Amino acid sequence: MDGCIVDSRALKLAIDNGACGYLTIDLAALCRNYDKLSAVVVPAKTAAVVKADSYGLGASQVSKALYARGCRHFLVAHFIEALRLRPQLPGDATVFVLNGLLPGNEATCADVGIVPVINSLDQLQQWSQTARSLQRRLPAVLQFDTGMSRLGIPPEDRSAVAAHLQTSDDIDILFIMSHLASADEAGSGQNADQLAEMRRVAAEFPQYDVSFANSGGIFLGGDFHGVLARPGIALYGGAPTSGVTNPMEAVVRLDVAVVQTRTVPEGARVGYGGVHVTKRQTRLATIAAGYADGLPRSLSDRGAVYYNGVRLPIVGRVSMDSTTIDISALPEGTLSFGSMVEVLGDHQSLDDLARDAGLISYEILTSLGHRFHRQYR
Repeated sequence: MDGCIVDSRALKLAIDNGACGYLTIDLAALCRNYDKLSAVVVPAKTAAVVKADSYGLGASQVSKALYARGCRHFLVAHFIEALRLRPQLPGDATVFVLNGLLPGNEATCADVGIVPVINSLDQLQQWSQTARSLQRRLPAVLQFDTGMSRLGIPPEDRSAVAAHLQTSDDIDILFIMSHLASADEAGSGQNADQLAEMRRVAAEFPQYDVSFANSGGIFLGGDFHGVLARPGIALYGGAPTSGVTNPMEAVVRLDVAVVQTRTVPEGARVGYGGVHVTKRQTRLATIAAGYADGLPRSLSDRGAVYYNGVRLPIVGRVSMDSTTIDISALPEGTLSFGSMVEVLGDHQSLDDLARDAGLISYEILTSLGHRFHRQYR
């Protein structure tokens, strides 16, 4: 329909329900990406990072699909995410909280069977205290800072953590981990520096397995894998490594409706502030999505959408609820009220759109709004 591969009946239903666009989330492609990543790290296992509502695509739907594919380890950032996800998965799935627990969340965490990632001596002590009060051992993961200076037990606290674990048997450490800061840049020296530091940590805590690789780390080689890889963006079709061909399948497609077309003369001002002035008679279309829907304002006069492979530049400033495009490259009458144009799809990838916006693919995914009809395939 109008250059869009979306099923026409589903599209009509979406429009009838008031949606301004159609967001297709291909769970089969997601699972094939999981299989591809798993094959690279074998014999290590592969987890799924499903934080931020699975990068905006729906943690419940994504996690259930990956569980059916064999994934049993799921990582979120905040405890509230874990509380929402835990009831959605069978009991043999493990949900980890990457940021650990804020004070006061420990008892609930233990009660519902969520595993915290311990990032500080304070968090370790509070989790131990909870275990003692419940008179049972509690599972946890230890995260160490190996050079990112964000989350994780700092080097100066490692001896205190080791001493605590030697004198207390109330915590069951499942594995130790760290996070790579530059894994998407294969040639970055920081990767080797962090690997060396992770090896020092592993030598200090030899009784525990190691988890190290994120999406980019999976493609840095076996030295980075450990026993459990933790891909995020690569699962959802984003490029795990910059500067090379993306080996992952696209998972999302976004088509947005045209709400108006018009022809304007040379010298017409377009959009807020009148910053775009036409240089000739120009045919324009306004589409029903803006920065509130995940089309960043930085796409103004830089980005584009597509129709049947034809690039249609964004002109003027992206508004909150609409974006204006130049459709002069199409034969007159090709697009009309209700036509659909491709924002993400065969001709424009997630990374393409992010590049044009001066952002990263993570920001595009996590910003996709809920005014679109969402179709899981």
